[in-house]
This record gives sequence, structure tokens and C-alpha cells, in this order.
Amino acid sequence: MSQARTVRERLEDVRERMAKAAESVGRRPEEVLLIAVTKTVALERIVEAYQAGQRVFGESRVQEAAPKVAGLPADIEWHFIGKLQSNKVRKAAGLFQVIHTLESPSQLKEFDKLPAPVDALIEVNLAHETQKSGVPPESLDEFWELASQCKGVRVRGLMTIGPNLRDPEAMRPFFRELRLLGERFGCEWLSMGMSADFDVAIQEGATHVRVGSALFGERPG
Repeated sequence: MSQARTVRERLEDVRERMAKAAESVGRRPEEVLLIAVTKTVALERIVEAYQAGQRVFGESRVQEAAPKVAGLPADIEWHFIGKLQSNKVRKAAGLFQVIHTLESPSQLKEFDKLPAPVDALIEVNLAHETQKSGVPPESLDEFWELASQCKGVRVRGLMTIGPNLRDPEAMRPFFRELRLLGERFGCEWLSMGMSADFDVAIQEGATHVRVGSALFGERPG
């Protein structure tokens, strides 16, 4: 019976996939940042990824992230990728270097109270899914203007969580739409693509991909 693959082996595979996807469209692999998503992942597994050279990690719950941030090396860059409640903004800003899920005026009000700005991306709900957060594309101009005026954030680009489709190719139109929006707003960063479809996201211009199960295995439950 073969042994389970290690985090290091999985990380090497993901990085190889990323490089192939980038090179297939004439991009350099180093243009794309891998965010290792550690939601529900035990500390020792995160340490394995760190020891294998990974330095950027993502969490989607402030409460779960706090002990991980405290218990892991200080040179890790933490990205918040979950729904951010307005009453958690101050705490999140103290833990994370980048917030991926800017989407409401109430969040901006709380960010405006911070002593220093935080790098952030605006989440766009491209498929108008009622169960998901994010600014609908038709409201993006207005929200971009609001966020740009907020002293507590530096808007670096856009993020999306596309619909849960089985075929990665079916995600291509959504990733392309985010890229076109990014071009319109002069974005530096585009956060899109997860374990099943980050190859396609990179081909369509992703600068940040958020990968969990491909690195750490399927989550329990």
C-alpha cells in the first residue's frame, strides 16, 4: 500500500502546475503568488508547508487564524480570504497583511478608524450568486470609488469566488471577466482560482491563487 503524499510533495506538484499554466500563455511563474489555504488545517501540517518553503498562507476565519498567526514564524504573510464581518475588521487588520474580501460600506467605515492602511482587494460576485458575498459587477464603479476614498485601505485589485462548477474550463469566462474588470480599473492584483481550477485562472491573468485541498487534502466533513 502506497504512503500518503506529503505536504512537500503536494506543494511541488502545485508549483509545477502553476508554472506550466503560466508558461502556456507566455507568463512568468513568479508573477503568480500561491496562497496556501489553511482553514481547518492542523498547525503541524502548516509547519510542513513552511518547512518546504511556503511563506504565504490564507485563512477565512479571524478566530481560527489568531492562534495560528501567534504560533507560527513571524515571516509568514497572512491573507484573509473569508467573509469579513464589520465588527472583526480591527482584529483582522492586526493579523493579516492583505484582506481579499472588501465588499461593504460598513467594512470601510471600520477600516477608516485604523491607524494605518491595509492592502485589500474588492470581492466581486460575478455570477450574482445569492449565497455568496461580493459586489455585483454593475455596482463596482460606485464601490471602487468609495473604497478608494477610504483612508484605511489600499485597494490593490479584485477577487472573486466563482460558481462551483465541475469543469475548470467552465470557469474561464468568469476569470476572463474579472481580468477585463481589472484592466478597466488598472488593478495590480487579481485573486482568483482554487485547487480545481487555478490553472485556468492563471491562464486568464490571476496574480494570486488560493489553494487548500490540493496542498493539504480534502477537509473533513
